[in-house]
Amino acid sequence: MASTEKNEKFIAYAKTLTNIPWCEDYEKMISGMLYNSLVPELVTERIRARQKVTKYNAYFPDDATAESITSEREAMLRRIIGKVGKRPYIEPPFYVDYGCNISVGDDFYSNFNATILDCSLVTIGDRVMFGPGVSILSATHETSIQSRRDGIEYAKPIAIGSDCWIGGNVTILPGVTIGEGCTIGAGSVVTKDIPPYSVAIGSPARVVKKVEPIADLN
Repeated sequence: MASTEKNEKFIAYAKTLTNIPWCEDYEKMISGMLYNSLVPELVTERIRARQKVTKYNAYFPDDATAESITSEREAMLRRIIGKVGKRPYIEPPFYVDYGCNISVGDDFYSNFNATILDCSLVTIGDRVMFGPGVSILSATHETSIQSRRDGIEYAKPIAIGSDCWIGGNVTILPGVTIGEGCTIGAGSVVTKDIPPYSVAIGSPARVVKKVEPIADLN
């Protein structure tokens, strides 16, 4: 169900991110309200995001070294993603809707073929690892046929806590929060919140065991 009013907390947070396409429908979009995805500001920003991601995915010069490609990719990621911590590493190809609505913490690693539909805010903590083919899908639609014909949709935020391992080909659906220290087994579809320090598997993903927290060494 879409929200009926703007989320001022989310809007204030978005002001700390980069490359935001500010407009009325952007504020509705990150607030979880029904919005028009076809307004010029949003269409233009999606095109820009695809241009940036295409360059990122294709960047592999013949004279590249491990150091140079890591440095250049990090610089490119900071032009794509709204907020980036230290030492991010995303194996191409990598796909986003906007990029600007994504926040990642320190030491984030993603294997090949990550897809993040960041129509709402997508927040990822420190030391999070993605297997190949992870899909984070904050975008959704009404079941009403006419609203889909009209380009009307809505989105719900997704949050992944620190020290999580998201296995290969996991799909995370709109509105889900995964607590810190979780492992999500390969191929799982996460439809509901997962509490911290849990191992969850299946479609829909269900908690099958708990793990012991460790002391924060930072």
